[in-house]
Amino acid sequence: MHPATKEVYCTLTNNSQRGGRDRPGTDRANPRASNVFGQIIRWREAGNDPAGMKFDWDLFALAGDPQHADPAQRGNSKGDAFGSPDGLWFDDGGLLWIQTDVSTSTLNKGPYERLGNNMMLAADIRTGEIRRFLTGPNGCEVTGVVTTPDGKTLFVNIQHPGETSSERSDPKNPKAVSAWPDGPGGGRPRSATVVIRRNDGGVIGT
Repeated sequence: MHPATKEVYCTLTNNSQRGGRDRPGTDRANPRASNVFGQIIRWREAGNDPAGMKFDWDLFALAGDPQHADPAQRGNSKGDAFGSPDGLWFDDGGLLWIQTDVSTSTLNKGPYERLGNNMMLAADIRTGEIRRFLTGPNGCEVTGVVTTPDGKTLFVNIQHPGETSSERSDPKNPKAVSAWPDGPGGGRPRSATVVIRRNDGGVIGT
């Protein structure tokens, strides 16, 4: 929820199987039958009243690859390309942080071959502009983010780095995909929390 406007944002990560015999086809909230990239939807309660019985809504961003062969999968977001939005968080300044969760069996393959690893992006909801803030190591999901009250230190989680396309690591060769965070001289890849500060000590995202 946006801290000032109280708009609610929700990720619809992806669904490539819409339109099947047992699944509905397209609708206003799901305009793509083979939705491999997902979208972010938002709504506004009438009168900003969470108990209201009516609301307005729109699609904040359709994720996609602007170079995709299928025009429907190119998305409409302004700025950097991404797919499979998952985690969302607003900071106190109203910046929307978006984290992606592309399956490791899909990362950098097929429709995702040009998008890179899972990432975290920052969105200015006033302009709709979305910019990549960081890219995670191989085989990871980026999930969970928060800042200190002064906004000058950001914490973000890197989950299961080194996961293979089978969505598990190989015990006999744990560093086959990634050696993060310790590098080749360290042990098996591990989940961790990254701490980020600006060189000039300023507020993150400004």
